[in-house]
Amino acid sequence: MLAARFHTYGSPDVLLVDDAPEPHAGDGSIRVRVLATSVNPIDVILRAGHLQQFLPLTLPAIPGRDAVGIIDEIGQGVSDAHVGDRVFGLGGISDTTGEFAVLTAWADVPSAWSTAQAAAAGLASATAAAALETLGDLNERTLLIEGASGAVGSAAAAFAVAAGATVIGTGRASNHAYLESLGIHPTTYGAGLADRVRDLAPDGVHAALHSAPSKSLPDLLGIVGDPSRVVTVIDDQGAARLGLRKVDARNDSALLRYAAALGEKGLYTPRVDHEFSLADIVEAHTVAESGSGKVVIIQP
Repeated sequence: MLAARFHTYGSPDVLLVDDAPEPHAGDGSIRVRVLATSVNPIDVILRAGHLQQFLPLTLPAIPGRDAVGIIDEIGQGVSDAHVGDRVFGLGGISDTTGEFAVLTAWADVPSAWSTAQAAAAGLASATAAAALETLGDLNERTLLIEGASGAVGSAAAAFAVAAGATVIGTGRASNHAYLESLGIHPTTYGAGLADRVRDLAPDGVHAALHSAPSKSLPDLLGIVGDPSRVVTVIDDQGAARLGLRKVDARNDSALLRYAAALGEKGLYTPRVDHEFSLADIVEAHTVAESGSGKVVIIQP
């Protein structure tokens, strides 16, 4: 099959499209004919080799953590999927950006989502759902999200609003109209955040989610006042230093089905900022690495 691969760690220029062995569904998994994948921060970090000491990849490696596609193989023990179903989901740590991918967690694509939106939903929605799960009941409570306009932050905001929370979200001023469209009370990030949040939530903030690569964890803890109610999906070291929780996505179909159910009701629409073809994999990773928005790769 054709797939994006990197034979050495490095910049986006190490990526190329070449012939790779086809994967096949094993026990408890499915294989999809891939329609699209997304580029997540973990893909950039792994390709650059920053985690090779802790998560070494067998090179050449295929980037990609999530995908949307049509099921064409079903492994032993799978009873809730059918060949021909259109699903989105999660693969291994790095293996989805090819003609075929094996998924171990998946959900049906909501009818309202485009292929690109479904591709953008996998890791972002699983991460957001897992993070909010640790914060408990948010009904009639106020949640502060650092980085609310990003893929994970906007998913978390949609889930929290659906759960009955009031959401305050940080983002660039140029994204404030988008945040308002999600039902978020927008503010800017950086110095003076506590004062701005106090103006928006004079009765205080119950919990906070750190979903942007900022150094704001101490500020979020100061605003909330309880380390058990501050979660980061970004900063391992900051979480350890401050006694906070770092949450990662897990391959759990229940998290994806939750996102899909909200999508079907029109309560969650995954964010997509850029679309590229597989042939433009180098440019796709370059744009993703720049932090200019969610990148999706559409298969031919």
